[in-house]
Amino acid sequence: MLTTFISWTKRHPRWSVLIALVLLFIVYRIVRPTPPDYEYVSEAVTRGDVIRKVSASGKVRALNTIKVGAEVSGQITKVYVDFNSRVQAGQVLAEIDPTRVRARVEQSEAQVAVARANLQQTAANVARARAELEIQERDFDRQKALAERGFVSKAGLDIAQSKLNSARNAVQVALAQTQSGGAQIRQGNAELSSATLDLKRTVIVAPASGVIINKLVEPGTTVAASFQTPNLFEIAADTTKMQVEASVDEADIGQIREGQMVSFTVDSYPDDVFKAKVRQVRQAPVEAQNVVSYLVIIDVDNVNGKLLPGMTANVEIITDVRTNVTRVPTNAMRFRPRLADRPQPAVEKPASDTTKKDKTLPKVYLVGSDPYRPERRVIRTGLQGEEYTEVVSGLKKGDKVLVRTKSLKPKKETDESADEDDNAAS
Repeated sequence: MLTTFISWTKRHPRWSVLIALVLLFIVYRIVRPTPPDYEYVSEAVTRGDVIRKVSASGKVRALNTIKVGAEVSGQITKVYVDFNSRVQAGQVLAEIDPTRVRARVEQSEAQVAVARANLQQTAANVARARAELEIQERDFDRQKALAERGFVSKAGLDIAQSKLNSARNAVQVALAQTQSGGAQIRQGNAELSSATLDLKRTVIVAPASGVIINKLVEPGTTVAASFQTPNLFEIAADTTKMQVEASVDEADIGQIREGQMVSFTVDSYPDDVFKAKVRQVRQAPVEAQNVVSYLVIIDVDNVNGKLLPGMTANVEIITDVRTNVTRVPTNAMRFRPRLADRPQPAVEKPASDTTKKDKTLPKVYLVGSDPYRPERRVIRTGLQGEEYTEVVSGLKKGDKVLVRTKSLKPKKETDESADEDDNAAS
């Protein structure tokens, strides 16, 4: 068979050369090394600031919101303000129908007048009783003197003594009626003062200057203040100063302190960053769906008036800062190269305390002479932020550390993003 093949190649030299080239090309494609379809992306170690932040969300609130209510029942007859109206302290906001309350005032005035007339009558009774007492005292003295000389019997003296006692009791009764009349006048005056106060309360006034942010009544609305004061308006006392009520998770609340600087954005102005400061960390827990959080009150100036009550704030609280330190991207602390590219571990030796400690220290991978053979480096870190981590030792400025893997495949063969991260544990 070999002889036949050799003779065929001699008769067809051109075809033989062509077949040989095709076979060589196929073998080359099989045995040649395939270039990697990915590459490692690196970033340089720099010097700068490391900032640790706690992210949270909250609502923008007015610093002082006053709810204006009605202390008397009745029908709203007039409303003088609307939403966003600026009001001054003492300005009339609305009026309640005063007919019923005014009738109470007139009734109380009449009762006071009757009580005063009764008091005058009892005063006259006191004067008459005292005059009668003087007459009975003189009569008793005469009867007593005559009885001593035997001109009046013992029974006659007893009758004079009884009339004297009755006159004295009449004076006491008249004085008691006078005191009762005075008490009735004071009671009537108190009822008159209460009715007069209710009459004044039919006029709803602003307790402080500010902006009407909520209006709950219109002319014709009936309010009932029997058991609970109904709210009619809400006034934001000072819209140039606002506060953010941020909900911070229990895992992060230990880092929050009063006076820490805050930056936040709102959806209405995504390009504007507002600066603020932590005023208070409330200790009362808020539990929702087994998640515990705490309320942090943040003060912010609103001189330009962009912030409105109720806006959602995306908050970042700066809990710690390191300035002008060696720093590495935080992504480099979590990134791990592919298993095939990692350095081979050294021959295992009996583990010492130092070796065990090194295993717990953070590691990064540096760019080596071969881009697919990175160098592993154990480092010591300080403050860790979202973007950068402080490096205490193990790296210097200018070192290049790996932060992610970038795919080199054409986009049509990959997913929507051509970049991928391989963060497998070492």
